[in-house]
Amino acid sequence: MSLARHPTHSQSMILLVEDDAQIAAMVAAYLRENDYAVEIEARGDRAVDRILRTRPDLVMLDLTLPGEDGLRICHRVRPQYLGPILMLTARSEDNDEVMGLERGADAYLTKPATPRVLLAHVRALLRRGKEKALAPLSPQSLQVADLLIDRTSRTTMFCGAPLHLTSGQFDLLWLFAKHAGKELSRPFLFEQLHGSNWDDFDRSIDLRVCRLRQKLSDRCGEEVIKTIRSIGYLFTRTL
Repeated sequence: MSLARHPTHSQSMILLVEDDAQIAAMVAAYLRENDYAVEIEARGDRAVDRILRTRPDLVMLDLTLPGEDGLRICHRVRPQYLGPILMLTARSEDNDEVMGLERGADAYLTKPATPRVLLAHVRALLRRGKEKALAPLSPQSLQVADLLIDRTSRTTMFCGAPLHLTSGQFDLLWLFAKHAGKELSRPFLFEQLHGSNWDDFDRSIDLRVCRLRQKLSDRCGEEVIKTIRSIGYLFTRTL
């Protein structure tokens, strides 16, 4: 029998995809104590249907699951699910973090995480999701030199051909295009993308920039995003 409560108007609904029953119960209990509605899914091969059917405000997704792993689940739901996805896993390898972010995860948290850290991530991701939903959509598109980026369709043309990006990479490129030719700091990028203050030890921005830079460089044969030492990054294309 499900212990999930029906969310009130003020509650956000979180879907926790976790096969460890003890961990799932503890995390769900803690989140419910903080006034979140929580549903639990223990199998990976049921997760995609569950996410797309229930449309939770946030998905907390374990990496290793029976039936289908978290990376593939994230990749499959991303084109149709626009809410935040928090990867919650016991594996701490850098490559896992990169792959998770590449497949559309918004954040990556290694277990065991302290309850306060977990709650801070949840609040930041939900706040970011609400801000994105309320954000004005104008202008709908930007053209910067040989880059054309459209936020309505979330499509990108670069050097005359479509550029296929993850959701996180698209958001980052949109920021760079809006501030073309300006030096952008890591704290600024993190705050704009995540809606919270940057932690000096957080590498998610650098990882996302690295992957985006590689895709842009592969297409045009030159460095489009430059690292500015002690500051951040510069998008070299200008209006």
